[in-house]
Amino acid sequence: MKNTLVTLIGGGGFLGRYVAQALLETGARVRIAQRDPRQAFFLKPLGGLGQTQFAVADISNPDSIRRAVAGSDAVVNLVGILSGDFQKIQVDGARIVAEAAAAAGIPALVHVSAIGADPASPSAYGRSKGEGEAAVRAAFPAATILRPSIVFGREDQFVNRFAAMVATAASMPLVHVVPVLRAGTKFQPVYVGDVADAVIAALTHPQLAAGKTLELGGPDVLSMGALVRWIAKATNRAPKIVELPDSIGAAIASAGFLPGAPITQDQWKMLANDNVVSAQNGLELLGITPTPLDAVAPGWLVRYRKGGRFAVPVAA
Repeated sequence: MKNTLVTLIGGGGFLGRYVAQALLETGARVRIAQRDPRQAFFLKPLGGLGQTQFAVADISNPDSIRRAVAGSDAVVNLVGILSGDFQKIQVDGARIVAEAAAAAGIPALVHVSAIGADPASPSAYGRSKGEGEAAVRAAFPAATILRPSIVFGREDQFVNRFAAMVATAASMPLVHVVPVLRAGTKFQPVYVGDVADAVIAALTHPQLAAGKTLELGGPDVLSMGALVRWIAKATNRAPKIVELPDSIGAAIASAGFLPGAPITQDQWKMLANDNVVSAQNGLELLGITPTPLDAVAPGWLVRYRKGGRFAVPVAA
């Protein structure tokens, strides 16, 4: 990878920062392309002089994407949303990136999708991910498509969200309750650093990944209820965790259009199916040992404990 130029579309986001850092460590040159590159300037000190570039790019604007990928040796599309215009971002945007990479003659493209991507999915999110994959494959047949399960890490918006809920509930003066929707739905949380390593492996070992769709999961398979209980234990909190029946969950989801609603109707539909690897784990295929939650999450979840880091016993 040394001296190769890799363009990261959406490189300043949660996963992007880890992919950028992993690439910089290989000696690659990295071009961060996003709507406001200033939000990714924190990545510049991680590389050597001139190793990191920044470009203004809008995934819905073909001209800006063509300019962003020009001269690249590889392109990685990291852009995804959990709400909003799925068609614009996850279908049309994915197509725009793939077509631009193909037109520029770029040898390698990695497209980050998600487990559950399916054009026939009952959720708009899942459908858009599936249709986006189809668009990528049509424009760039040799692309590697990575489908991670829920990605966890210090800056994630999943484990941290539930940790905040647990901490808030445990701090309430009278009612210490954390309601859990779709408590039986299973997840296979995958560490963000492992997903970044999968991107690097896909680029450095095309014989393993080019033209393939790889699902990525960690070593732990947990139900939603079990995950919330694990978070409570990791943060030394003891709220009452109540697993709500689907009838109540559906009613809550029906109000998902309201500001501050805990879940949207589309997210409710997504939670109807387990989010786990269906066949061989792509991490293992790429030679990556999956990282368990226990190995890294307690290191940042400590801030949700009562007293924060000062609540951790000091070793003798």
